Amino acid sequence: MKNIELLAPAGDIEKLKMAIVYGADAVYLAGESFGLRKASKNFTNEQLKEATDFVHKNGKKIYITLNIIPHNDDLVGLEDYVKTLVEIGVDALIVADAGIYSTVRSVSKEIEVHLSTQASVTNYKTVKFWRDLGVKRIVLARELSLEEINLIHNKVPDVDIEVFVHGAMCISYSGRCLLSNYMCSRDANKGDCAHACRWKYNLVEEKRPGEYYPIEETSQGTFIYNSKDLCMLDSLTDVINAGVHSLKIEGRVKTQYYVATVIRSYRLILDAIENGSYTKEMAQRLLLEIKKASHRDFTKGFYYKKPDETDQLYNSSSYIRNYDFVGLVLDYDKNTKTATIEQRNRIFVGDEVEIFGPRDGFETFKIEKMYDDNDKEISVAPRAKQIIKMPLPFEVKPWDIMRKKLDENN
Repeated sequence: MKNIELLAPAGDIEKLKMAIVYGADAVYLAGESFGLRKASKNFTNEQLKEATDFVHKNGKKIYITLNIIPHNDDLVGLEDYVKTLVEIGVDALIVADAGIYSTVRSVSKEIEVHLSTQASVTNYKTVKFWRDLGVKRIVLARELSLEEINLIHNKVPDVDIEVFVHGAMCISYSGRCLLSNYMCSRDANKGDCAHACRWKYNLVEEKRPGEYYPIEETSQGTFIYNSKDLCMLDSLTDVINAGVHSLKIEGRVKTQYYVATVIRSYRLILDAIENGSYTKEMAQRLLLEIKKASHRDFTKGFYYKKPDETDQLYNSSSYIRNYDFVGLVLDYDKNTKTATIEQRNRIFVGDEVEIFGPRDGFETFKIEKMYDDNDKEISVAPRAKQIIKMPLPFEVKPWDIMRKKLDENN
């Protein structure tokens, strides 16, 4: 198996660090302009330098998105921004537009460029076209099957292929959508999607204004374009065998907990494939771990067939959430067997919780005692990011995560 890259989303500096710690080979993120995720915090130029230094210190790579579909006014400041990114030393830029690509090349002939899925590449001739212009990697359109991807790889083997393997699916062509713009003037092609495809809708007849008629697919209503989430965790060997170099996880607006949970499972599967220990049972076990993070039901997207009614959700656009991220381990004293933890959601003495890290497996235990940062015994940690201490019957490490199963009645 050639070196397969696991590529993680990074909506802010904390998520970036979490992704690297939990096994990502590279991260992708945006600065304050030209990227396609306004809903994530994104990075100032100073934060981009900090992020790049952290990633490189850990021997990983960092890619910056410049993948909006720009109008004339959107190009203002682009050249200076590209110069800044080159000076910072990021590993690659992700673009979708030929004008942005030409600007990048006018600034630097050397910096690596990846073509975004927003460019909607679906055939090998287009891949050859961009390769001949100097593009190193193509993020293929999501509308391709594994068979089509394999043909592209065989026709153009000297181009790296990147595909999405996990995350939310757009009901649009490779993310190019006007629905959000039309409904509420938020341009999805400039990073400001309102996810109008997942709203509930009613029917209004032309001559009966104000009278709303329900469109019902089930008793809960209808969600016309409400796709399931993509998950290829148990099918990665098929993706790799198709000639894919980079496996991309969607989710720059997701939580730290989501990033850690998903990246960890994909890392463990990739390592098992590489060392020959992979089994279907392992994949199913780690799929259960992924389901402990916020998710929708899963689909295989276009990889094996064109999506049909079985790949849609008909009862809700909400995420399934069974666990809370309640604490992040900051330190552990081996002598006193005490962990220092940063609280993320309320926890009580008596709660049964799980702790996991980048390694396989997790520990389950019942909280017997907790102390605040003044070493005063407490029964509850209610404040956001409150620093607490608790004795643990096993060793933990910084960046380990504590989670708690939600009450099924909630």
